Amino acid sequence: MSVEVNEANPLLSRFEGPSPVMQVVVDMLKRAALLAPVSILIGTLIWGTDGAASVAFAMGLVMLNMFLSAWIIQVTARISFAALAGGAMFGFLIRLGIITVAVLAVRNATWIDLVALGVTIIITHLGLLFWELRYISASLAYPGLKPGVGIAANSKKESVSS
Repeated sequence: MSVEVNEANPLLSRFEGPSPVMQVVVDMLKRAALLAPVSILIGTLIWGTDGAASVAFAMGLVMLNMFLSAWIIQVTARISFAALAGGAMFGFLIRLGIITVAVLAVRNATWIDLVALGVTIIITHLGLLFWELRYISASLAYPGLKPGVGIAANSKKESVSS
């Protein structure tokens, strides 16, 4: 992991190496996969089979949104920091459009419960983000996940001796 600095224009500098944001999102997706059966069961208990289908659809939509977010940041950071800024801004708009189109496409389906769908989209986005905050490293020495925590297979415990 390194940054290739362009002295003439820092915005044309770029990130090289493994992406910390992808590491974090893969960990979030693993947590979402663990949470999905419980969420679908709760959806079934509250809204019936339509609720279960709506919760499953919403969980898939949230997981796709998280993955696309990390992928856009990973790809654009390797081009330049200016591309990263544009990718983050326009990627957000594109991802909101995808969610809107997906919800509008199923809003009249017989198997959908709009309340279950909306509640699940909002709670899952916020819940996964706040849950993952516990495992994020706020250090430039370990960008991404804290060493030795998280569900990610490539996170390793490292010891620091004094």
